[in-house]
Amino acid sequence: MSGSIILKLCIFVAFMKKKETKVTRRRLVSSYVTTVVSISLVLLMLGLVGLLLLNTQRLSDYVKENIGFSILLKNDIKEIDIFIIQKSLDAKSYVKSTDYVTKERAAQELIDELGEDFVQYLGHNPLPPSIDVKLFANYANDDSLTFIEEDFKSFSQVQEVVYHKSLLHIINENVKNITLIILAFSALLFLIALALINNTIRLSVYSRRFLINTMQLVGATRNFIRKPFLWQSFVQGMYATIIATGIITAIIYYSHDVFNEIIALTDVEIIAFLYFCILVTGVFMTFISTFFAVNKYLNINVDKLYV
Repeated sequence: MSGSIILKLCIFVAFMKKKETKVTRRRLVSSYVTTVVSISLVLLMLGLVGLLLLNTQRLSDYVKENIGFSILLKNDIKEIDIFIIQKSLDAKSYVKSTDYVTKERAAQELIDELGEDFVQYLGHNPLPPSIDVKLFANYANDDSLTFIEEDFKSFSQVQEVVYHKSLLHIINENVKNITLIILAFSALLFLIALALINNTIRLSVYSRRFLINTMQLVGATRNFIRKPFLWQSFVQGMYATIIATGIITAIIYYSHDVFNEIIALTDVEIIAFLYFCILVTGVFMTFISTFFAVNKYLNINVDKLYV
């Protein structure tokens, strides 16, 4: 009878140990997943801000290159002279594109804008033919614009040169201010991300502080104890990077139709540089945070493990 009771007790103890092992394993898996997800979200925020920062100049160039000159030509100009002027403009190093606007097209565009047929009211079309010129972004500054305006006026068949000088000046000033704001915000976000990842890693190591202490008691060296933690942090950083870059790739892909002039998956250099920065940040920050967190519990007094 006593033997039967002992057998039942052994079975019960084995069952409880197995159950406890399963519970511990579930907790470790839950902690691992939570850590990876937390780091992924932080890297995602950094990645989106980095994407915005890397494309600030491109966005500025896109805006500048869509604000150009309108060269108004004389009414009696011949078609062959217009063709010659347009070809001469296309050959200029600062000209990105030209578009010849006939008198009829200019009138129709103004009618569509006003919603009223002014040609019928006036009895004639007063609008001159023109050539719309768009410049490369590098030349959209005050000094270059003054020179370019004089160059356009050198054509004898040019009546007037029109462009939004004040608007371009405002754009240039705003781009500088926005760039500084984004840089400051990026630096602040990086510090916040560093703190969040560090706290997440510290909590993960804290949950295994007794394991670290037990390994010390049985004579394990510091490097031997640190090694699995550092390897795990490396893997967590890699997983977090894959998740963050995957989400960013999806965002770029699904917003391509709206922002195709600003950023696209075909911009290999920009995207590759961004993903490299995310990878380095994710792996480096988790690795360093884990190193210092483990060292803390390697040097801590046993009595403080319960605090």
